[in-house]
Amino acid sequence: MDTLDTMHHHHEAAHFLAALDDDWAALVATVGPCLHAPKPAREPWQALLRAVAYQQLSVRAGDTMIARFLALYGAADFPTPEQVCATSPDALRGCGFSGRKADTIRGIAEAARSGVVPTLAKAREMEDEALVARLTALHGIGRWTVEMMLIYTLGRTDLLPADDLGVREGYRRLRRLDRPPTPRQMTELALPWSPYRTAASWYLWRVPR
Repeated sequence: MDTLDTMHHHHEAAHFLAALDDDWAALVATVGPCLHAPKPAREPWQALLRAVAYQQLSVRAGDTMIARFLALYGAADFPTPEQVCATSPDALRGCGFSGRKADTIRGIAEAARSGVVPTLAKAREMEDEALVARLTALHGIGRWTVEMMLIYTLGRTDLLPADDLGVREGYRRLRRLDRPPTPRQMTELALPWSPYRTAASWYLWRVPR
């Protein structure tokens, strides 16, 4: 989608969600227009690497680790997969990555070099579940990590990450429940929100506390 198409889609999504019921209407009115902004210029392997960096960390901590990672290569832009493959695990751990994350990062770079992680052009032609199946076969890559790439890099507009605690906790607060739904329950609950499940996720991440 270009910028105008994206803005039109977000407008339609907000209108659709607000019409679902009073809870959704109040949420959309409180949060305002959907401002979801994918980064479509990133290659999938770069998006996966970034998602791994931010796993179980605050945004600030993840930003710091990515900045240190980029500094290893003396540039603000991403290194090549070949450069990452040639980087020692100790150097990656020096950026703040755990040993497990360092191994995963090197594995992502190797998979990009060998073609297991598709290029951006190829990934755009693939279905969501095909990408999930292909990329979760990599060590340390789970469904959530791939879904973040689908949402933020490929700009998929009808995807709800049911495993995401923020989405499920947002729904709990939206409905004033005692506990969040399970991932399976969340998947079922989100079916009526199609084809705007990505926008629904964006709003659920922003339900007031």
